[in-house]
Amino acid sequence: MHHDLAVSPCAPRSDLEALIRKAAQYAENSRSNATRMGYASDLRDFCAFCSTYNLPYLPSTPQAVSLYIGDLASRGFTVATIKRRLAAIGHLHRQAGCVDSPASAQKHFVLREVLAGIKRTLGEAPHGAEPLLGDAIHRIVAACPRNLLGIRDRALILLGFSIASRRSLLASVLEVRDLTFTDQGLYILIRRSKTDPCGAESRTVAVPFGEHPPTCPILAVRAWIKAGKMQSGALFRAVDRHGNVRATPLSPRSIAKILARATGRAGIHAATAHISPHSLRVGMCTQAAINGAGERDIARTTLHKSTAMVRRYVRDADLFRDNASKRLGL
Repeated sequence: MHHDLAVSPCAPRSDLEALIRKAAQYAENSRSNATRMGYASDLRDFCAFCSTYNLPYLPSTPQAVSLYIGDLASRGFTVATIKRRLAAIGHLHRQAGCVDSPASAQKHFVLREVLAGIKRTLGEAPHGAEPLLGDAIHRIVAACPRNLLGIRDRALILLGFSIASRRSLLASVLEVRDLTFTDQGLYILIRRSKTDPCGAESRTVAVPFGEHPPTCPILAVRAWIKAGKMQSGALFRAVDRHGNVRATPLSPRSIAKILARATGRAGIHAATAHISPHSLRVGMCTQAAINGAGERDIARTTLHKSTAMVRRYVRDADLFRDNASKRLGL
């Protein structure tokens, strides 16, 4: 039997409004908070540019967008940031029901040519986060204070490094119930991830005991759970000035601030060293490769679906292997 999806004219208005609100909320949740905030910031800048030069904003034109990205390039923005701005402008127009996005370089010749010229002029080499390797992790952990905040930071950094975690996983995904401690180590159920935001393919990663008790991620996590008196809920949470552990999880921005403070205590200044929470993920991949781990083994921990993606994260690990300069006799 065919079911008509149209709402009956007899449906109560309050019920219809509730359905509209629910649908709008689901649409809003299709993207992460970080993406939504990034798009909002990008669009404010685009709106200000259009207002300054009296250019059409919504709907805009490929010519106006081309002028905008040219201005971005002259202001020193990277190619990656310019591409994100284009994505935000395209999303804005799709939301407004515009069939033809003025931000599509594939469809519009003038925009494609300007973008190609920007890439050629600026280069498109990625400027990613610098990896935090094992020696740096040892220094950072050793510099953590011997209080509740230090216990939390130590656990967060060691676990984040050992499983090559993204900040979103540490901030709002991992819960106490996802951890299973055994004699062999720790099993962690990853319910959701960047590549599986709906949790359709939950995965389990295993963390073995560390070789050294001060840097063992399992001992650090156990110490945090015990000190925080947590039996359920989010694994990593804020600690107020009175030493009370809050019930709500940390935000992704909090993870960045925690790592910046922790690296600063160890004499590593995050801003100048290009350190961010992603440095834990990049660092784990790089350090594991340096120590001889294969790409497939790394991918099992990082949950990458292909080793090609792992290869992008491994920084400098193979530069000294089979290096021709070693055979120069110098």
